[in-house]
Amino acid sequence: MNNEDKGFFEQEMADVTPLAEGQQTLYFKPQDPIDKRARREAQALQLENFLSTDFLDIIACDIPLEYKGEGIQQGVLDKLRHGHYAPQASLNLLRRPVETCRQELFRFILQAEKDSLRSLLIVHGRGREDQSHPNIVRSYVAKWLAQFEQVQAFCRALPRDGGEGACYVTLRKSAVAKAENFERHAKHSR
Repeated sequence: MNNEDKGFFEQEMADVTPLAEGQQTLYFKPQDPIDKRARREAQALQLENFLSTDFLDIIACDIPLEYKGEGIQQGVLDKLRHGHYAPQASLNLLRRPVETCRQELFRFILQAEKDSLRSLLIVHGRGREDQSHPNIVRSYVAKWLAQFEQVQAFCRALPRDGGEGACYVTLRKSAVAKAENFERHAKHSR
């Protein structure tokens, strides 16, 4: 440090008082035991969750939910609509806040893909008015499902599974299922 820099330093430090010798800063651990792994997983999910809660086009109560992804044949949607694919897992979103529904749906779809499930049932509820909470959740579910790359198609469920208050969802095959399928059929083609 040259003399000029030393002078600037002393000038800046002139009104600083040193800390007392006996004082220490103590850091206490939180009183409640916290599951760190669960907290890390929740934070990771929150960071990864791409489902948006932005502007929402509310779907009228009398319009049934229906979506078919690009490249999906009409027959897949028809079979789904008629209940030919039995649900392998279901998610109940009744009477839950929108943000909770968003988190649970995200986790549910990821877990279903991890478990190589293809057919799902999501119970979202049905309101009597377009602005009712169940219809808002229903509209968000339709928006969110369309944002998933894994979702091939979805439509309203049959009355036995919840009717207008639920929807069937079909997912694309996972990489593991595709590999198993290839292996199974490759043996027959030789």
